[in-house]
Amino acid sequence: MKTFKVIFKTEMKLSFRGMDMIIFAICMPVAVLLILGFIYGNKPAFEGADYSFLEQSFAALTTISVCAGGVMGLPLVISDYRSRHILKRFKVTPVSPLMILLAQVAIYTIYAVVSLILLYAIASVLFGYQIRGSLPKFLGGFVLVMISMFSIGMFVGGIAPNTKTAGVIASILYFPMLIFSGATLPYEIMPASLQKVADIMPLTQGIKLLKAASLGLEVKGVLLSIIVTSAIALLCILLSLRFFKWD
Repeated sequence: MKTFKVIFKTEMKLSFRGMDMIIFAICMPVAVLLILGFIYGNKPAFEGADYSFLEQSFAALTTISVCAGGVMGLPLVISDYRSRHILKRFKVTPVSPLMILLAQVAIYTIYAVVSLILLYAIASVLFGYQIRGSLPKFLGGFVLVMISMFSIGMFVGGIAPNTKTAGVIASILYFPMLIFSGATLPYEIMPASLQKVADIMPLTQGIKLLKAASLGLEVKGVLLSIIVTSAIALLCILLSLRFFKWD
């Protein structure tokens, strides 16, 4: 445990120096929430909607922060450590290279939780936001989405031969999800053809899940989202364990 604390502290300092995840996982979602909150506030998310644009944005932005760390952050760090033979060097020491990976997961979990707390605090204080549904269900969905996104990141980082390749794969996964998952444009107003494309994206299912939990909708209405998110997490974890390359 002491060894893990030392590694975690060191990796956290390195992460702070890079500033990338502080910007993309914390600052960006908060800035977007402030902009959308002041522009749209509690107006309906779309014509006929029974929830506000703010409620839509809160659910979406909490998943974006998780996605930024899991799909963008983890693959780049893991592939960088492999290409610089850091993981290989740790294999010949008493310290398992697995500790580095666990430390990274812990760091990005902290980013996601801090982002969630800030988003909720700002939304509730400035715009009167309240979770209408079940907080335990919302947090459970949040954890499930986080596991799913982190598993994708571990898989990409585990198979990408270098940082450049990991960056390309991560970008191909991240930016289409950011644009077409309902994180920016409400899913409900998308054309049917675009909705079909969006439905295959993990982030779309994550947003649906957290939106339903925060609004207090029936669980059966997002059963597919739960199944898809869980299946992606399980599949990527199994693939990571099978194909992960230490050097």
